[in-house]
Amino acid sequence: MDQLRAMRYFSKVVETGSFTKAASVFNVPPSSLSRRVADLEKSLGATLLKRSTRIVKLTEVGQIYYNDVQQILNQLAQSNETVRSYQTTPMGRLRISSMVGFGEKILLPLLHEFSELYPQIVLDVSLSDELSTLGRDDVDIAIRGGYAPNERVLAIRLMDNGFIPVASPSYIEKHGIPNNAMELTQHNGLYFKAPTGPTPWLCHMNGQWHDVSGPAVAISNNGPWLAKKACDGEGILMSTRWALASYLESGKLVELKFEHELAITQHSDMAVYLLYQKQRYLVPKVKAAVDFLVERIKVK
Repeated sequence: MDQLRAMRYFSKVVETGSFTKAASVFNVPPSSLSRRVADLEKSLGATLLKRSTRIVKLTEVGQIYYNDVQQILNQLAQSNETVRSYQTTPMGRLRISSMVGFGEKILLPLLHEFSELYPQIVLDVSLSDELSTLGRDDVDIAIRGGYAPNERVLAIRLMDNGFIPVASPSYIEKHGIPNNAMELTQHNGLYFKAPTGPTPWLCHMNGQWHDVSGPAVAISNNGPWLAKKACDGEGILMSTRWALASYLESGKLVELKFEHELAITQHSDMAVYLLYQKQRYLVPKVKAAVDFLVERIKVK
């Protein structure tokens, strides 16, 4: 017996005072509806309705049962509406993982506006430079730097993530500007520490890759600390243009340009990617976040 359907039939009989009227609401034969209610009474071992040729009334225990059933059916209706709303309105907990520097400089400042647009979304943001796998980790959206991943996820290229060499005017005044990339081996280096280790200074010339890293003065995974040391004239730093933008605009740091560009990896097309699983885009909160971040960040 489908008890939930029988409860709905029973409730409608009480509301309409008629098996025939209740059956018309559900578009079923009155005899079928009557059997369902009788089966319900049999399963409960109680008579819920007093039947006569003209009217149907509740028994004493039927009244108690009806009151309880109404609460159950109302709660179910509310739950159904909540699920429908969840599938149409951006709401719920949104889990975002981002690399630290990008998160602090670009992502977090944008999320205040996002929260104003979607107040029913609870943001759960983690900043980490450790690599994450969307299928394994409890994350809806991940923002990572590097090259397009091989995971079975959708990757949207947000912006370039190539590293550039910079130094402060005071460092340049004291040590001079290297004439070419190979001379960098003679200069003090400030190195960003990625999960795989310190990022080297690499240069591609004459069909070969050359490591032109200078002696290390400091190594850290904290970009702002390294940038401060660079501003203080302690060495040359390689970092992303988006992370160095404010220092370059203020003149605290100057980009060093060479005939052969530098890189930290032999992989080409270094970029910042927004990653998400294709099926998750159907969830309103994820779609809202993906569309918002792509519109605000992506360099056309």
